[in-house]
Amino acid sequence: MIGVQVAQELRDAGLVWKPGPGDRFAIPDRDLDEDVFVLSNMTIEVYSLPEGRVIGFNGTTEWALDDVELDEALWLPREDQLRELLGGTLRALRRTDRGWDVDITLLGEDSTFTALTPEEAYAAALLHLLAAATT
Repeated sequence: MIGVQVAQELRDAGLVWKPGPGDRFAIPDRDLDEDVFVLSNMTIEVYSLPEGRVIGFNGTTEWALDDVELDEALWLPREDQLRELLGGTLRALRRTDRGWDVDITLLGEDSTFTALTPEEAYAAALLHLLAAATT
């Protein structure tokens, strides 16, 4: 799983979250940085209210958190979601003695991104794509 810092870099680079069941997220800056939440149709759902979209915590008795605004939550994309976001640019994922390599091709240029986990390597490649989309 990618960490909060990498997820923040992805969001800052322009990655937009379209929440769906099974999505993981954190709530930084509320002393909940280390906690990971999962959207579920039973306990944690996204609601559209007149003031905007919120994430509602249904039946949560452990702490006083009824809902948070969607922009306060930080999406922690899973490996499959990161891979899907790379789309047709993705060429390969390989295990190496350094960790994992992700190869992409963007506009005819091949690039490789290395990290300790597949998720981190996919995230590095996605950050490269997002940066290219804004230039």
